[in-house]
Amino acid sequence: MARLELTSREKIGQLFMVGFLGTSVTPELAAFLKDYKPGGVILFSRNLESVEQIVQLTNDLQHCSPKSPLLISIDQEGGRVSRLPKGFTIFPPGELIGQCHSGELAYAAAATIAKELRAVGINMNMAPVLDVNSNPDNPVIGDRAFGSSSDTVIEMGLVTAAGLQDSKVVACGKHFPGHGDTNADSHKELPVVEAPRERLEAVEFPPFRRAATAGIASLMTAHVLYKALDDQLPATLSSNIITHLLREQMGYDGVVLTDDLEMHAIVDHYGPGESAVRAFLAGCDMLLICKERDREIAAFEAMEKAVASGTIDTSRLDQSVARIQRLKQRYLLPYRPAVISDAKLIAGCRTHQALLQSIRQANLRMERRSTTRVV
Repeated sequence: MARLELTSREKIGQLFMVGFLGTSVTPELAAFLKDYKPGGVILFSRNLESVEQIVQLTNDLQHCSPKSPLLISIDQEGGRVSRLPKGFTIFPPGELIGQCHSGELAYAAAATIAKELRAVGINMNMAPVLDVNSNPDNPVIGDRAFGSSSDTVIEMGLVTAAGLQDSKVVACGKHFPGHGDTNADSHKELPVVEAPRERLEAVEFPPFRRAATAGIASLMTAHVLYKALDDQLPATLSSNIITHLLREQMGYDGVVLTDDLEMHAIVDHYGPGESAVRAFLAGCDMLLICKERDREIAAFEAMEKAVASGTIDTSRLDQSVARIQRLKQRYLLPYRPAVISDAKLIAGCRTHQALLQSIRQANLRMERRSTTRVV
């Protein structure tokens, strides 16, 4: 495909993934998308009602971005972090998938999720969780992780990413460099990890290192302060962590996405413009702002000023835009609108429900074996 020529404003737009309220593309939302031209949108339960409505929504969203298809993302991990409404196949949380000890089942579950997402026009899943559930007091990860050992998370995380990507859905491993050893929720406050570098290298880093090597399409950062890595800045805003550790030491050249810049771990300390510029300068490619339009606009304008002033070098801007465009060329092109009749045949179909039942049965068998061993 020929290289996409973008204006400076369009390049800055590509760096943003935004959320919105409502279940349809209102005139106001359409005007915002056409003016600011974000590279992607993220959908939540508040946006989703039915198969038919989601198809209409995603097609209408794409209609607002004719020059470069939108990344349309969702957090569809399974278990408690599932945004799709009734009528879709909702798999168990990562912990139960991990307990099945079957890469084949994990791959099949991810591929099934991908097929149902693609059918309704969603092309990116904020999964797999690559955090190791290394702290039982962790209030935010818990059963979202595939397990409490790096080996389990590596095995299940890699096949989950492959299952999504083989079915043309962008995988996004999270939350780099590891959210599993925190005792606070970054949605509410800034967690601090006191663990020494050696422990992080042994426990938290391996799933991300392996995923980076295996070619996972994107990674999401953690709004967590790791004192052994950077005693001043959370990972999302730290060049020590994003550029030096992830880019240079781990050799990752895929798309790096921030976690939501509206979470209290960030907004309690930085304004939307400052956090966006800091995250980009730290090495992130895409800036995720999930809800407030005023914050999205403030962040965009701050980025525009930073580029105009030279705070952000144009070559650095082009580097991130190139990563995002490569991702879109691989997974989104050629773009085809979702079709309601096809989506209704795929979402929640018998074959997918049978796989869900197989996973539940495999988990029950493993539980019985575990109980028998304990007795």
